[in-house]
Amino acid sequence: MASAGDEDLVASKTDGFKVGEKKTVEEYAKLAPSSMPLRKKRLSNLQERELLHSVISLTTQIDQNDESLNRWKASLGISNSPPLPVDPKDSRRCVIHSLALEVPGRSDITIDLSVPGALESLKSKPFFIKEGAKFRMKASFKVQHDVLSGLKYLQVVKRKGIRVSKDEEMLGSYAPNTQEKPIYEKKFAEDEAPSGMMARGHYEAVSKFVDDDDHTHLKFEWSFDIAKDWK
Repeated sequence: MASAGDEDLVASKTDGFKVGEKKTVEEYAKLAPSSMPLRKKRLSNLQERELLHSVISLTTQIDQNDESLNRWKASLGISNSPPLPVDPKDSRRCVIHSLALEVPGRSDITIDLSVPGALESLKSKPFFIKEGAKFRMKASFKVQHDVLSGLKYLQVVKRKGIRVSKDEEMLGSYAPNTQEKPIYEKKFAEDEAPSGMMARGHYEAVSKFVDDDDHTHLKFEWSFDIAKDWK
């Protein structure tokens, strides 16, 4: 397969955001109990990151019994649980543990990326998908060291060297995992396989996970076949 060029896997940018003035820890603390609407408001990526950092630093300073504040923190993926131990030699901020194909009524096809050679097998051993079937991809991953802001999944699919689709999915921002929540799992939007004789055949794809800093956490090639029936 001819690898998709870097220009095919560039994340979209949101224009027009103006970075707001940084708030103190005390100011964020005052915002917290009444901040449930924050999930409905658009924050710039930098504002979101500053907010997450400030809330994490508040952990030992806030009233642990404030139910509304605890709910708000939980909505941001923040808890009072001890952090997971991190190997100081492992500089990765996002570690993708597994990828899976989920189809209603069928067992998941899961690729454990901790197994040597797992990524290489994605290209040589294609997924088989029945034409017209609904399916979704899902990923499990761990965040460590620091807040991960604006994680996105990008995907380009080609058939016989011609690009047939390009997809981008925002996965969100995440605080480092804790003992209470050692892993994150994200299900992507449901998709539907094309159908008909012209749609059947072999497809090749390139995907990557990238964040707001344009740092690529994982890039890989994989393939799938659209068939008349499941194999």
